[in-house]
Amino acid sequence: MNQPNQAVVMASTLYIVPTPIGNMGDITQRALDVLKHVDLIAAEDTRHSGILLQNFAINARMFALHDHNEQQKADLLISKLQQGDSIALVSDAGTPLINDPGYHLVNRCREAGIRVVPLPGACAAITALSAAGLPSDRFCYEGFLPAKTKGRKDVLKSLEQETRTLIIYESTHRLLDSLADMVEVWGPDRRVVLARELTKTWESIEGRPVGELLEWVKEDENRHRGEMVLIVEGYKPQDEESAITPDVMRTLNLLQKELPPKKAAAITAEIYGLKKNQLYKLMLDQQDSE
Repeated sequence: MNQPNQAVVMASTLYIVPTPIGNMGDITQRALDVLKHVDLIAAEDTRHSGILLQNFAINARMFALHDHNEQQKADLLISKLQQGDSIALVSDAGTPLINDPGYHLVNRCREAGIRVVPLPGACAAITALSAAGLPSDRFCYEGFLPAKTKGRKDVLKSLEQETRTLIIYESTHRLLDSLADMVEVWGPDRRVVLARELTKTWESIEGRPVGELLEWVKEDENRHRGEMVLIVEGYKPQDEESAITPDVMRTLNLLQKELPPKKAAAITAEIYGLKKNQLYKLMLDQQDSE
């Protein structure tokens, strides 16, 4: 390591400081040192962050920076940074900018040539992924799904054939609707892990096919309370040969007696969710063999 244990807070620098997602013990020593020494803390909710600072006996000036005022207040903070102030950016929990305010401020800092120093730390998405038991070498963070049913289903349809593991945040009052829409759009067999209240007393991590998970959550109201992350298995393309079942062949053979080969292949593909070109080729191969 080329840094001393105590953080060195530099002038004219914005620090991105993760805070615990539940367990106060998860804050890093470096984060505490930065919060103690900066000139100003830009917080999503000053009351919420005030509890954290009080817990660690940190007295600091705070500035409210949230979704509703970030674009307007960014100029003021840029001015303070240019005048030599050091500022820490914190959200209510976890890493700032990950579904939390901060993007506009960081973007403006980069444009203005102001140094931005990110600290590693708590993040609900990565914490859930690490314990889900689903592939973690490639994943896709989607944040919150749309609140309205049509928008939510549209997004789910666009993700239907995403092969990477998906990370989705969900709220207490929309969890059941989102799981039900997943069942409708993706079918009941896609594996989903529900990570709830991570690092807190009532932490639970439950993984099942989404149809079963929906019924499991319905059984107990406590299972859809608190902060939640959904880790979703990526799409697995069917092996083409194994997808050609006896039922597929029976349908194909019946249809081709009444219809042109391409039409028979297209209808069978539509029924079984297969590729029509694959079925058309299979029919031609059959004819050649005969």
